[in-house]
Amino acid sequence: MEREKFSSRLGFLLISAGCAIGLGNVWRFPYITGKYGGAAFVLVYLFFLVIMGLPIMAMEFAVGRASQKSCASSFKILEPKGSYWHINGYVGMLGNYLLMMFYTTIGGWMLSYFVKMVRGEFEGLDAQGVSDAFNGMLSQPGPMIFWMILVVVFSFGVCSMGLQKGVERVNKFMMTCLLLIMAVLAVRSCLLDGAAEGLAFYLKPDFGKMMESGFGEVVFAAMGQAFFTLSLGIGALAIFGSYIGKDRSLMGESINVAVLDTMVAFMAGLIIFPACSAFGINPGEGPGLIFVTLPNVFNHMAGGRVWGSLFFIFMTFAALTTIIAVFENILSFAKDLWGWSRKKATLVNIVLIIVLSLPAVFGYNLLSFVQPLGDGSTILDLEDFIVSNNILPLGSLVYLLFCVNRYGWGWDNFIKEADTGNGIKFPKWARGYVTYLLPLIVLYIFVQGYIAKFF
Repeated sequence: MEREKFSSRLGFLLISAGCAIGLGNVWRFPYITGKYGGAAFVLVYLFFLVIMGLPIMAMEFAVGRASQKSCASSFKILEPKGSYWHINGYVGMLGNYLLMMFYTTIGGWMLSYFVKMVRGEFEGLDAQGVSDAFNGMLSQPGPMIFWMILVVVFSFGVCSMGLQKGVERVNKFMMTCLLLIMAVLAVRSCLLDGAAEGLAFYLKPDFGKMMESGFGEVVFAAMGQAFFTLSLGIGALAIFGSYIGKDRSLMGESINVAVLDTMVAFMAGLIIFPACSAFGINPGEGPGLIFVTLPNVFNHMAGGRVWGSLFFIFMTFAALTTIIAVFENILSFAKDLWGWSRKKATLVNIVLIIVLSLPAVFGYNLLSFVQPLGDGSTILDLEDFIVSNNILPLGSLVYLLFCVNRYGWGWDNFIKEADTGNGIKFPKWARGYVTYLLPLIVLYIFVQGYIAKFF
Protein backbone atom coordinates (compact mmCIF):
# COMPACT_ATOMS: atom_id res chain seq x y z
CA MET A 1 0.00 0.00 0.00
CA GLU A 2 1.51 3.33 -1.06
CA ARG A 3 2.26 5.87 1.68
CA GLU A 4 -0.13 8.84 1.79
CA LYS A 5 1.47 12.23 1.06
CA PHE A 6 0.62 15.86 1.80
CA SER A 7 -0.88 17.75 -1.14
CA SER A 8 1.36 20.75 -0.47
CA ARG A 9 4.42 21.87 1.44
CA LEU A 10 2.28 24.47 3.22
CA GLY A 11 0.08 21.64 4.50
CA PHE A 12 3.12 19.90 5.99
CA LEU A 13 4.43 23.09 7.62
CA LEU A 14 1.08 24.11 9.11
CA ILE A 15 0.34 20.62 10.45
CA SER A 16 3.81 20.17 11.94
CA ALA A 17 3.55 23.63 13.49
CA GLY A 18 0.00 22.83 14.65
CA CYS A 19 1.34 19.76 16.42
CA ALA A 20 4.07 21.80 18.11
CA ILE A 21 1.78 24.77 18.88
CA GLY A 22 -0.06 23.67 21.94
CA LEU A 23 -1.56 25.27 24.98
CA GLY A 24 1.88 25.49 26.60
CA ASN A 25 2.85 28.12 24.02
CA VAL A 26 -0.11 30.22 24.97
CA TRP A 27 -0.08 30.14 28.73
CA ARG A 28 3.43 28.95 29.65
CA PHE A 29 5.58 31.03 27.31
CA PRO A 30 4.13 34.46 28.24
CA TYR A 31 4.15 33.57 31.94
CA ILE A 32 7.77 32.43 32.17
CA THR A 33 8.84 35.27 29.88
CA GLY A 34 7.26 37.66 32.37
CA LYS A 35 8.77 35.88 35.35
CA TYR A 36 12.34 35.94 33.99
CA GLY A 37 12.69 39.46 32.69
CA GLY A 38 10.63 39.80 29.53
CA ALA A 39 12.54 40.36 26.33
CA ALA A 40 15.91 39.40 27.87
CA PHE A 41 14.55 35.93 28.56
CA VAL A 42 13.21 35.63 25.00
CA LEU A 43 16.76 36.09 23.65
CA VAL A 44 18.08 33.26 25.86
CA TYR A 45 15.11 31.08 24.86
CA LEU A 46 15.74 31.65 21.12
CA PHE A 47 19.40 30.70 21.58
CA PHE A 48 18.42 27.33 23.07
CA LEU A 49 15.69 26.78 20.51
CA VAL A 50 18.34 27.01 17.78
CA ILE A 51 21.02 24.85 19.43
CA MET A 52 18.70 22.19 20.94
CA GLY A 53 15.26 22.12 19.37
CA LEU A 54 16.22 22.41 15.69
CA PRO A 55 18.77 19.54 15.50
CA ILE A 56 16.46 17.08 17.29
CA MET A 57 13.47 18.10 15.17
CA ALA A 58 15.49 17.54 11.98
CA MET A 59 16.47 14.10 13.34
CA GLU A 60 12.88 13.14 14.11
CA PHE A 61 11.75 14.25 10.63
CA ALA A 62 14.67 12.30 9.07
CA VAL A 63 13.80 9.04 10.86
CA GLY A 64 10.19 9.41 9.71
CA ARG A 65 11.04 10.23 6.09
CA ALA A 66 13.71 7.54 5.69
CA SER A 67 11.54 4.79 7.19
CA GLN A 68 8.21 5.96 5.68
CA LYS A 69 6.61 4.76 8.94
CA SER A 70 5.37 6.05 12.30
CA CYS A 71 7.54 5.66 15.41
CA ALA A 72 5.85 2.25 15.97
CA SER A 73 7.99 0.75 13.17
CA SER A 74 10.53 3.37 12.06
CA PHE A 75 13.36 2.24 14.37
CA LYS A 76 12.84 -1.42 13.40
CA ILE A 77 13.26 -0.54 9.71
CA LEU A 78 16.39 1.62 10.13
CA GLU A 79 18.26 -0.04 13.05
CA PRO A 80 21.17 -2.46 12.51
CA LYS A 81 20.13 -6.13 12.76
CA GLY A 82 20.13 -7.46 16.30
CA SER A 83 19.89 -4.07 18.03
CA TYR A 84 17.12 -2.88 20.34
CA TRP A 85 16.38 0.69 19.25
CA HIS A 86 12.86 -0.39 18.23
CA ILE A 87 11.89 -0.65 21.92
CA ASN A 88 11.67 3.16 21.87
CA GLY A 89 8.85 2.80 19.35
CA TYR A 90 6.67 1.35 22.10
CA VAL A 91 7.69 4.09 24.52
CA GLY A 92 6.78 6.68 21.86
CA MET A 93 3.39 5.03 21.37
CA LEU A 94 2.81 5.09 25.13
CA GLY A 95 3.74 8.79 25.15
CA ASN A 96 1.19 9.61 22.45
CA TYR A 97 -1.60 7.79 24.29
CA LEU A 98 -0.65 9.28 27.67
CA LEU A 99 -0.57 12.79 26.20
CA MET A 100 -4.08 12.33 24.82
CA MET A 101 -5.35 10.97 28.16
CA PHE A 102 -5.22 14.50 29.58
CA TYR A 103 -4.96 16.81 26.56
CA THR A 104 -8.45 15.83 25.37
CA THR A 105 -9.86 16.98 28.74
CA ILE A 106 -8.14 20.38 28.47
CA GLY A 107 -9.35 20.66 24.85
CA GLY A 108 -12.85 20.07 26.23
CA TRP A 109 -12.39 22.90 28.75
CA MET A 110 -11.47 25.27 25.90
CA LEU A 111 -14.49 24.31 23.82
CA SER A 112 -16.87 24.63 26.79
CA TYR A 113 -15.44 28.09 27.64
CA PHE A 114 -15.93 29.21 24.04
CA VAL A 115 -19.62 28.24 24.31
CA LYS A 116 -19.91 29.93 27.75
CA MET A 117 -18.39 33.13 26.30
CA VAL A 118 -20.73 33.14 23.30
CA ARG A 119 -23.70 32.67 25.64
CA GLY A 120 -22.53 35.50 27.92
CA GLU A 121 -22.29 33.32 31.03
CA PHE A 122 -19.44 35.38 32.53
CA GLU A 123 -21.10 38.77 32.11
CA GLY A 124 -21.69 40.53 35.43
CA LEU A 125 -19.47 38.12 37.40
CA ASP A 126 -16.71 39.52 39.63
CA ALA A 127 -13.28 37.87 39.97
CA GLN A 128 -14.56 35.46 42.63
CA GLY A 129 -17.58 34.59 40.46
CA VAL A 130 -15.34 33.68 37.50
CA SER A 131 -13.12 31.60 39.78
CA ASP A 132 -16.18 29.80 41.21
CA ALA A 133 -17.38 29.06 37.65
CA PHE A 134 -14.06 27.33 36.86
CA ASN A 135 -14.08 25.31 40.08
CA GLY A 136 -17.74 24.45 39.47
CA MET A 137 -16.81 23.05 36.05
CA LEU A 138 -14.08 20.87 37.57
CA SER A 139 -16.43 19.48 40.22
CA GLN A 140 -18.93 18.13 37.66
CA PRO A 141 -17.70 15.04 35.78
CA GLY A 142 -20.77 14.83 33.50
CA PRO A 143 -20.29 18.04 31.48
CA MET A 144 -16.50 17.53 31.39
CA ILE A 145 -16.97 14.05 29.91
CA PHE A 146 -19.44 15.46 27.35
CA TRP A 147 -16.95 18.08 26.11
CA MET A 148 -14.04 15.60 26.15
CA ILE A 149 -16.05 13.11 24.05
CA LEU A 150 -17.00 15.88 21.61
CA VAL A 151 -13.31 16.76 21.15
CA VAL A 152 -12.31 13.09 20.69
CA VAL A 153 -15.08 12.27 18.20
CA PHE A 154 -14.54 15.47 16.17
CA SER A 155 -10.74 15.00 16.00
CA PHE A 156 -10.90 11.33 15.04
CA GLY A 157 -13.66 12.23 12.56
CA VAL A 158 -11.21 14.61 10.85
CA CYS A 159 -8.50 11.91 10.79
CA SER A 160 -10.96 9.32 9.39
CA MET A 161 -11.37 11.44 6.23
CA GLY A 162 -7.75 10.76 5.29
CA LEU A 163 -4.49 12.70 5.33
CA GLN A 164 -5.19 15.21 2.53
CA LYS A 165 -8.99 15.53 2.68
CA GLY A 166 -9.23 15.44 6.47
CA VAL A 167 -6.10 16.20 8.50
CA GLU A 168 -4.41 18.55 6.04
CA ARG A 169 -7.51 20.45 4.91
CA VAL A 170 -8.99 20.99 8.41
CA ASN A 171 -5.63 21.82 10.00
CA LYS A 172 -4.85 24.37 7.28
CA PHE A 173 -8.20 26.05 7.95
CA MET A 174 -7.74 26.01 11.74
CA MET A 175 -4.14 27.24 11.65
CA THR A 176 -5.05 30.07 9.26
CA CYS A 177 -7.95 31.11 11.51
CA LEU A 178 -5.74 30.78 14.60
CA LEU A 179 -3.10 33.13 13.15
CA LEU A 180 -5.70 35.67 11.96
CA ILE A 181 -7.61 35.68 15.26
CA MET A 182 -4.33 36.08 17.20
CA ALA A 183 -3.34 39.05 15.05
CA VAL A 184 -6.74 40.73 15.63
CA LEU A 185 -6.62 40.06 19.40
CA ALA A 186 -3.01 41.29 19.67
CA VAL A 187 -3.86 44.58 17.90
CA ARG A 188 -6.94 45.03 20.12
CA SER A 189 -4.95 44.30 23.26
CA CYS A 190 -2.11 46.67 22.36
CA LEU A 191 -4.58 49.54 21.73
CA LEU A 192 -6.18 49.32 25.20
CA ASP A 193 -5.64 52.25 27.59
CA GLY A 194 -2.80 51.30 29.91
CA ALA A 195 -1.40 48.63 27.58
CA ALA A 196 1.95 50.41 27.16
CA GLU A 197 3.29 49.26 30.53
CA GLY A 198 2.59 45.62 29.73
CA LEU A 199 4.19 46.00 26.30
CA ALA A 200 7.32 47.60 27.73
CA PHE A 201 7.60 44.80 30.30
CA TYR A 202 7.25 42.17 27.56
CA LEU A 203 9.41 43.74 24.83
CA LYS A 204 12.15 45.69 26.62
CA PRO A 205 15.07 43.48 27.72
CA ASP A 206 15.70 43.75 31.46
CA PHE A 207 18.89 41.80 32.14
CA GLY A 208 18.86 43.00 35.76
CA LYS A 209 15.51 41.31 36.40
CA MET A 210 16.77 38.22 34.65
CA MET A 211 19.82 38.02 36.94
CA GLU A 212 17.68 38.52 40.05
CA SER A 213 16.18 35.08 39.45
CA GLY A 214 19.62 33.51 39.25
CA PHE A 215 21.42 32.77 35.98
CA GLY A 216 21.13 28.98 36.38
CA GLU A 217 17.37 29.10 36.91
CA VAL A 218 16.84 31.35 33.89
CA VAL A 219 18.96 29.11 31.67
CA PHE A 220 17.05 26.01 32.81
CA ALA A 221 13.68 27.71 32.24
CA ALA A 222 14.77 28.79 28.74
CA MET A 223 16.10 25.31 27.95
CA GLY A 224 12.93 23.67 29.20
CA GLN A 225 10.64 25.95 27.20
CA ALA A 226 12.75 25.59 24.03
CA PHE A 227 12.72 21.84 24.48
CA PHE A 228 9.09 21.19 25.39
CA THR A 229 7.52 23.71 23.02
CA LEU A 230 8.22 21.55 19.96
CA SER A 231 6.67 18.25 21.23
CA LEU A 232 9.88 16.35 20.46
CA GLY A 233 10.70 12.79 21.46
CA ILE A 234 7.43 10.86 21.05
CA GLY A 235 7.40 10.57 17.28
CA ALA A 236 4.55 13.08 17.00
CA LEU A 237 6.57 14.95 14.35
CA ALA A 238 8.27 11.90 12.80
CA ILE A 239 4.94 10.84 11.29
CA PHE A 240 4.77 14.06 9.25
CA GLY A 241 8.33 13.45 8.10
CA SER A 242 7.06 10.16 6.65
CA TYR A 243 4.41 12.03 4.63
CA ILE A 244 6.70 14.53 2.89
CA GLY A 245 8.64 14.15 -0.33
CA LYS A 246 12.40 14.35 -0.85
CA ASP A 247 12.35 17.77 -2.53
CA ARG A 248 13.14 19.83 0.61
CA SER A 249 16.01 19.51 3.10
CA LEU A 250 14.87 18.79 6.65
CA MET A 251 16.87 21.45 8.49
CA GLY A 252 15.17 24.17 6.48
CA GLU A 253 11.73 22.69 7.19
CA SER A 254 12.57 22.41 10.91
CA ILE A 255 13.49 26.11 10.99
CA ASN A 256 10.17 27.03 9.35
CA VAL A 257 8.16 24.99 11.89
CA ALA A 258 10.13 26.47 14.82
CA VAL A 259 9.60 30.03 13.50
CA LEU A 260 5.83 29.47 13.26
CA ASP A 261 5.75 27.93 16.74
CA THR A 262 7.71 30.83 18.26
CA MET A 263 5.61 33.41 16.42
CA VAL A 264 2.43 32.03 17.99
CA ALA A 265 3.97 31.95 21.48
CA PHE A 266 5.23 35.51 21.02
CA MET A 267 1.86 36.77 19.79
CA ALA A 268 0.17 35.16 22.80
CA GLY A 269 2.28 37.46 24.96
CA LEU A 270 1.17 40.46 22.88
CA ILE A 271 -2.43 39.52 23.72
CA ILE A 272 -1.96 38.70 27.41
CA PHE A 273 0.50 41.26 28.84
CA PRO A 274 -1.05 44.49 27.49
CA ALA A 275 -4.55 43.31 28.48
CA CYS A 276 -3.48 42.37 31.99
CA SER A 277 -1.61 45.65 32.55
CA ALA A 278 -4.55 47.65 31.15
CA PHE A 279 -6.85 46.18 33.80
CA GLY A 280 -4.29 45.88 36.61
CA ILE A 281 -4.42 42.09 36.68
CA ASN A 282 -1.45 39.83 37.43
CA PRO A 283 -0.76 37.45 34.52
CA GLY A 284 -0.52 34.40 36.83
CA GLU A 285 0.67 30.96 35.84
CA GLY A 286 -1.06 28.05 34.17
CA PRO A 287 -4.77 27.26 33.92
CA GLY A 288 -5.72 30.11 36.27
CA LEU A 289 -4.48 32.63 33.70
CA ILE A 290 -6.70 31.26 30.93
CA PHE A 291 -9.79 30.29 32.88
CA VAL A 292 -9.91 32.84 35.69
CA THR A 293 -7.76 35.89 34.87
CA LEU A 294 -8.64 36.40 31.20
CA PRO A 295 -12.44 36.05 31.52
CA ASN A 296 -12.12 38.88 34.09
CA VAL A 297 -10.21 40.96 31.54
CA PHE A 298 -12.87 40.38 28.88
CA ASN A 299 -15.58 41.35 31.40
CA HIS A 300 -13.95 44.78 31.76
CA MET A 301 -13.43 45.28 28.03
CA ALA A 302 -15.85 47.01 25.64
CA GLY A 303 -17.26 44.23 23.47
CA GLY A 304 -15.66 41.75 25.84
CA ARG A 305 -18.06 38.95 24.95
CA VAL A 306 -16.94 39.08 21.30
CA TRP A 307 -13.23 39.30 22.17
CA GLY A 308 -13.58 36.53 24.76
CA SER A 309 -15.35 34.29 22.25
CA LEU A 310 -12.59 34.93 19.70
CA PHE A 311 -9.93 34.17 22.30
CA PHE A 312 -11.46 30.83 23.31
CA ILE A 313 -12.11 29.71 19.72
CA PHE A 314 -8.42 30.45 19.07
CA MET A 315 -7.49 28.41 22.19
CA THR A 316 -9.78 25.59 21.02
CA PHE A 317 -8.04 25.58 17.62
CA ALA A 318 -4.63 25.52 19.34
CA ALA A 319 -5.72 22.43 21.30
CA LEU A 320 -7.44 20.71 18.36
CA THR A 321 -4.52 21.10 15.92
CA THR A 322 -2.30 19.26 18.43
CA ILE A 323 -4.93 16.59 19.17
CA ILE A 324 -5.62 15.90 15.47
CA ALA A 325 -1.86 15.67 14.77
CA VAL A 326 -1.31 13.17 17.61
CA PHE A 327 -4.45 11.19 16.68
CA GLU A 328 -3.05 10.88 13.14
CA ASN A 329 0.08 9.38 14.72
CA ILE A 330 -2.00 6.99 16.86
CA LEU A 331 -3.94 5.78 13.79
CA SER A 332 -0.69 5.19 11.93
CA PHE A 333 0.52 2.86 14.72
CA ALA A 334 -2.41 0.49 14.06
CA LYS A 335 -1.91 0.77 10.28
CA ASP A 336 1.87 0.14 10.47
CA LEU A 337 1.80 -2.65 13.07
CA TRP A 338 -1.33 -4.61 12.15
CA GLY A 339 -2.27 -3.36 8.70
CA TRP A 340 -5.62 -2.03 9.92
CA SER A 341 -7.68 0.22 7.68
CA ARG A 342 -8.02 3.89 8.66
CA LYS A 343 -11.70 3.27 9.47
CA LYS A 344 -11.09 0.31 11.80
CA ALA A 345 -8.22 2.09 13.57
CA THR A 346 -10.45 5.16 14.06
CA LEU A 347 -13.39 3.24 15.56
CA VAL A 348 -11.22 1.24 17.99
CA ASN A 349 -9.24 4.29 19.11
CA ILE A 350 -12.30 6.51 19.67
CA VAL A 351 -13.50 4.06 22.31
CA LEU A 352 -10.01 3.51 23.72
CA ILE A 353 -9.14 7.21 24.08
CA ILE A 354 -12.50 8.08 25.67
CA VAL A 355 -12.04 5.36 28.30
CA LEU A 356 -8.38 6.29 28.91
CA SER A 357 -9.31 9.98 29.30
CA LEU A 358 -11.75 9.35 32.16
CA PRO A 359 -9.17 9.23 35.03
CA ALA A 360 -8.02 12.81 34.21
CA VAL A 361 -11.65 14.01 34.38
CA PHE A 362 -12.41 12.11 37.60
CA GLY A 363 -9.17 13.36 39.20
CA TYR A 364 -10.90 16.72 39.86
CA ASN A 365 -14.03 15.25 41.47
CA LEU A 366 -14.76 11.55 42.12
CA LEU A 367 -11.05 10.67 42.45
CA SER A 368 -9.84 13.99 43.89
CA PHE A 369 -8.49 12.10 46.93
CA VAL A 370 -5.82 10.60 44.60
CA GLN A 371 -2.94 13.10 44.86
CA PRO A 372 0.00 11.26 43.28
CA LEU A 373 2.56 14.09 43.32
CA GLY A 374 1.73 15.46 46.77
CA ASP A 375 -0.94 17.69 48.28
CA GLY A 376 -3.23 19.34 45.75
CA SER A 377 -1.90 17.39 42.76
CA THR A 378 -4.25 15.52 40.42
CA ILE A 379 -4.17 12.49 38.12
CA LEU A 380 -3.78 14.93 35.20
CA ASP A 381 -0.62 16.33 36.84
CA LEU A 382 0.85 12.82 37.08
CA GLU A 383 0.07 12.03 33.42
CA ASP A 384 1.59 15.36 32.37
CA PHE A 385 4.70 14.69 34.51
CA ILE A 386 5.25 11.24 32.96
CA VAL A 387 5.04 12.68 29.44
CA SER A 388 6.75 16.06 29.86
CA ASN A 389 9.48 15.18 32.37
CA ASN A 390 10.25 11.63 31.26
CA ILE A 391 9.08 10.43 27.85
CA LEU A 392 9.80 13.69 25.94
CA PRO A 393 13.42 14.20 27.13
CA LEU A 394 14.36 10.51 27.11
CA GLY A 395 12.64 9.93 23.74
CA SER A 396 14.52 12.91 22.30
CA LEU A 397 17.76 11.46 23.64
CA VAL A 398 17.04 8.18 21.85
CA TYR A 399 16.32 9.95 18.52
CA LEU A 400 19.54 11.93 18.98
CA LEU A 401 21.76 8.94 19.79
CA PHE A 402 20.11 6.85 17.06
CA CYS A 403 21.08 9.45 14.44
CA VAL A 404 24.69 10.08 15.55
CA ASN A 405 25.77 6.67 16.83
CA ARG A 406 27.35 4.00 14.62
CA TYR A 407 25.49 1.37 16.62
CA GLY A 408 22.23 3.06 15.59
CA TRP A 409 21.20 4.48 12.23
CA GLY A 410 24.44 6.46 12.16
CA TRP A 411 25.60 9.94 11.21
CA ASP A 412 26.20 9.22 7.51
CA ASN A 413 22.69 7.84 6.95
CA PHE A 414 21.12 10.67 8.93
CA ILE A 415 23.00 13.49 7.16
CA LYS A 416 22.27 11.98 3.73
CA GLU A 417 18.51 11.92 4.52
CA ALA A 418 18.43 15.33 6.24
CA ASP A 419 20.28 17.07 3.39
CA THR A 420 18.28 15.52 0.53
CA GLY A 421 16.37 18.24 -1.34
CA ASN A 422 16.62 22.02 -1.68
CA GLY A 423 17.00 24.32 1.31
CA ILE A 424 19.22 24.86 4.33
CA LYS A 425 21.49 21.88 5.07
CA PHE A 426 22.32 20.39 8.47
CA PRO A 427 25.68 21.96 9.45
CA LYS A 428 28.44 19.33 9.10
CA TRP A 429 30.60 21.12 11.68
CA ALA A 430 27.93 20.44 14.31
CA ARG A 431 28.66 16.69 14.32
CA GLY A 432 30.85 16.84 17.43
CA TYR A 433 28.34 19.06 19.23
CA VAL A 434 25.29 16.85 18.55
CA THR A 435 27.27 13.67 19.28
CA TYR A 436 28.85 14.62 22.60
CA LEU A 437 27.45 17.85 24.07
CA LEU A 438 23.75 17.88 23.09
CA PRO A 439 23.03 14.47 24.73
CA LEU A 440 24.47 15.89 27.99
CA ILE A 441 22.23 18.98 27.73
CA VAL A 442 19.14 16.78 27.24
CA LEU A 443 20.17 14.61 30.22
CA TYR A 444 20.64 17.76 32.29
CA ILE A 445 17.08 18.88 31.45
CA PHE A 446 15.77 15.44 32.45
CA VAL A 447 17.61 15.38 35.82
CA GLN A 448 16.90 19.04 36.59
CA GLY A 449 13.19 18.40 35.94
CA TYR A 450 13.18 15.88 38.79
CA ILE A 451 15.17 18.15 41.10
CA ALA A 452 12.77 21.03 40.45
CA LYS A 453 9.74 18.78 41.02
CA PHE A 454 10.76 16.94 44.16
CA PHE A 455 13.61 18.82 45.86
